[in-house]
Amino acid sequence: MPGIDECLLEAMALPGARGAALVDWSSGLALGTIGESPVGDHETTAAETAELARAAAEYESFARAEESPGDGAVPAGPPVEDLIVTTRSGFHVLRFVETSFDSSVFLHVWLDRADGNLALARLRLRALAEGLVLR
Repeated sequence: MPGIDECLLEAMALPGARGAALVDWSSGLALGTIGESPVGDHETTAAETAELARAAAEYESFARAEESPGDGAVPAGPPVEDLIVTTRSGFHVLRFVETSFDSSVFLHVWLDRADGNLALARLRLRALAEGLVLR
């Protein structure tokens, strides 16, 4: 089970990866970063992506509680699995991480549009988020 640094290194192994971060969306702080930032500053990128993540996680249109079939219980874990933002030059994939404490963390990877593989990034980030150990 990888820690933050190992997780970010693995994210950077994705085709077309330009930068990656683990961000706390409640505070907007980067818990770890690697590679480039779209705006040249990882803390600015963390704060801006945290705003997007917070909106998706808190607005009922995106994070509406759905009942499980049969038992009426609300599913555990973050209300949103991932977010994808497509720009003219790249892809941003934000994957929410389920934690044993108040889950307000997501992985963000920035991919070059010409070289990135969006489907592979989603699958790999899911696996990384599931195996991440936050210490």
